[in-house]
Amino acid sequence: MLRRAILATVAAAAALLSAGKPAEAGATLDAVRARGQLHCGVHTGIAGFALPDARGTWQGFDVDFCRGLAVALFNDPNKVRFFPLSSSTRFTALGSGEVDVLFRTSTQTMVRDVTLGLRAVFPNFYDGHGFMVRANASIAKASEMGGATICLIQGTTNELVTADYFRSQNLPFSPVLFERTDQAAGALQAGRCDAFGTDASQLAAIRSSMPNPNEWKILDERFSKEPYGPYVRRGDDEWYDVVRWYVNAVIQAEESGVTSRNVDEVKRTTTNPDTRRLLGVTPELGQALKLDPSWVVNIVKAIGNYGEIYERHMGPKTSVGLARGSNELWTRGGLLYALPMR
Repeated sequence: MLRRAILATVAAAAALLSAGKPAEAGATLDAVRARGQLHCGVHTGIAGFALPDARGTWQGFDVDFCRGLAVALFNDPNKVRFFPLSSSTRFTALGSGEVDVLFRTSTQTMVRDVTLGLRAVFPNFYDGHGFMVRANASIAKASEMGGATICLIQGTTNELVTADYFRSQNLPFSPVLFERTDQAAGALQAGRCDAFGTDASQLAAIRSSMPNPNEWKILDERFSKEPYGPYVRRGDDEWYDVVRWYVNAVIQAEESGVTSRNVDEVKRTTTNPDTRRLLGVTPELGQALKLDPSWVVNIVKAIGNYGEIYERHMGPKTSVGLARGSNELWTRGGLLYALPMR
C-alpha cells in the first residue's frame, strides 16, 4: 500500500508539472538577471544544510551553494532570496517557477529526472539512508526493528527505501509520516516513534539539535544511495549549463588547491593551463556560460571551495560533526570528482 501511494504521488506530481509550458532556452537566466536576484529553494530548517541563525540569517551547506550561484551571476552573495520548502512541495515550487533552482537535500533519481519536468543537475553531496534510535535501545542493526514504529518524512525517497527494506526482510513496521523534519524529530523524542528513518547526514544534523544528543545513536548500516544535488526546470539548457558548471567549478577549485585565502595569488602566479582557465586568466569558460571571466575567482572569495564549505557547515569541528567520507575528493578516496573544466 505504501509503495502504491508513493508511486501515485509521483504520478500526480508528474501530471501537474508536465502540464506547464516548457521553459524557453535562456528564459531563466534572463529572468534572474532582469529581477536582479536569485530565487533559491532550500530546506525548511535543518542544521548543516539550511537553518536560520539567531539573527534570522540563513546558514548552511545548501545556503552557501545558493549564495555562490548568486556570486557567479551578480558578484554579490546577498542577491539571493531563500524559499524554505517542504519535501512534498519542493518540486512543485520549482516546476511552477516560484524558485529558479533547488539546493535542498534532494536525492537525484531516475524517476524524478525524467517524469517531473525537471532536471537533476550534478551531485554535490553523497549520502545514504539510515536509522536513528535511542542509545539505550537494544538495537544494533535494522533487522532487529521488526514491529517498530518509524518516523518518516512524506514525499522523500526514505519512504520507499524503508518500505523496501522491511518487505525484503519480511518484517512488519508501522510508518508515521510527517510534513517537516522538526515534526518527525519532535515525535521521536516524545516517544511516538521507535526510530527515525532518513539520510545519515540529516540524522546527524537532527541529533546535534536535540537537547541531549548522547541519548540517540545512528545505526551503522546504510540502505541506499542518496546523491544530493541541485534541480532546475527541464527545457532551459542555458540555465542548466550555468548551474551544472558552477557546481563543478566549486569542486574543481578544491582539486586545484584554490582557496578563499590564496585565490588571488594563484591567479597571479599559476602556469597550469587548467587553473588559468578556471580562474579566468584565459576567459573562455566565462564566455561559454555568458558569465564574467572572473566568476570562479569571485565565487571562491565569497564562499570558498568545496572543502571550505563542507568543513564550515558539516565537518568534525561543527555540531553536525561529519567526516568527509564519500564527500572527499576522488584523489583522497572519496567520490567527489569535477568534470574537466576545459
